[in-house]
Amino acid sequence: MTPLRSTLVPVLLAGVLAAATLPASVPAAAADVSYGRIARGKYLTDAADCIACHTVEGGKPFAGGRAVPTPFGTIYTPNITPDRDTGIGAWTDEAFYRAMHEGIRPDGSRLYPAFPYPSFTKMPREDVLAIRAYLNTLDPVRSRPPANDLTWPLNHRVFLRGWNLLFFSPGTFEPDPRQSEAWNRGAYLVQGPGHCGACHTGKNALGANSGPALRGGVVQGWWAPSLDDDQRTGLGRWSVADVVEYLKTGRNRFSGATGLMAEVVKYSLSNLTEADLEAIAVYLKAQGPGPGGGSRAADRAVTAAGRQVFADQCAACHATDGSGVPRMFPPLASSTVVQQSDPTTVLRVILEGARTVATDQRPTPSAMPAFAWKLTDAEIAAVATYVRGSFGNRAGAVSAGAVGALRKTLKATGPVAEPPGTSSGTSPKS
Repeated sequence: MTPLRSTLVPVLLAGVLAAATLPASVPAAAADVSYGRIARGKYLTDAADCIACHTVEGGKPFAGGRAVPTPFGTIYTPNITPDRDTGIGAWTDEAFYRAMHEGIRPDGSRLYPAFPYPSFTKMPREDVLAIRAYLNTLDPVRSRPPANDLTWPLNHRVFLRGWNLLFFSPGTFEPDPRQSEAWNRGAYLVQGPGHCGACHTGKNALGANSGPALRGGVVQGWWAPSLDDDQRTGLGRWSVADVVEYLKTGRNRFSGATGLMAEVVKYSLSNLTEADLEAIAVYLKAQGPGPGGGSRAADRAVTAAGRQVFADQCAACHATDGSGVPRMFPPLASSTVVQQSDPTTVLRVILEGARTVATDQRPTPSAMPAFAWKLTDAEIAAVATYVRGSFGNRAGAVSAGAVGALRKTLKATGPVAEPPGTSSGTSPKS
């Protein structure tokens, strides 16, 4: 398969005339590359969401330095501008392809799989080198990220040889002749440059994808929901058009993108063509239903307490029946996010608040306030339990201990308010 052939033919033709008039800022390494190839590389760089990971807040684009928390410590993303000393300007095309395809740096050392080479390996050489051509047009930025802060023995890259032997299989994407062109295009984007499984698939103790693909997983303190076609916990109630709208605008009649997904929509998915977004939707809708989330009966007293908290704090925006205001305040009724087996994202949004992404199609974001300062762990657990078991939802109860543990985790990485009636480092009195 040759990605972007249909969408970039006009650009490729125009490149014949435009190649001789590239901007003066384009480095010499890119001067002999066609404009069409660079445009294709820009599109694929967006599809791979490279800028989100390789840009620190307030910093130069692609200059690296962003902290990526993992269960094994913190990894800082590298500079991928064409600076020859601190970036990738001195890399050959073959070295760049090997890093993307095999996870090996020019000096032979291994890249950590926080860089999603297990997904990028599916990209054909022509797509990888198109990304390289685009990156070569960036202004070189001299910036060296901090050293990684990882636990022993994973702070020694040599141990990644064993990880790769166990969990990594290099190889480019092969279309399935039994499937449609749209399905195959979507499969390539999801499995390859989009690396959706890096977040939406569960991990084992060594950080490798484990279990059914795209059935949900923990990522940087969020629960990335299942992308299967389950009616309750997946995309079963979403049409192809609903999926496309969400990916393009960050909102649809069912949900709004917040947290890490907001970045993916802003920097990546909102820049893709309608045809590619539809292909992604077709592929995801073909995944079939998963096992769904388990449920645990809630204590009646907890449910009653949650109902009261909801009436006092939530109903004004989300409505007493959980219907919300579609595309403004997401409905909680029959909500995919609410019914995930892991309630982490629901609890985090209640604790920290949330803000939907602003896109060209929907430039006005909506926001939910934080309740960490206002509600105790028990109250948050109660309202989460009530919502997960009401309005057509069938998900398990949440404990106050789970809320307290998440609050403690979030406080360790940023400012999170204490629950009412406590002082720093203490728990609320019963």
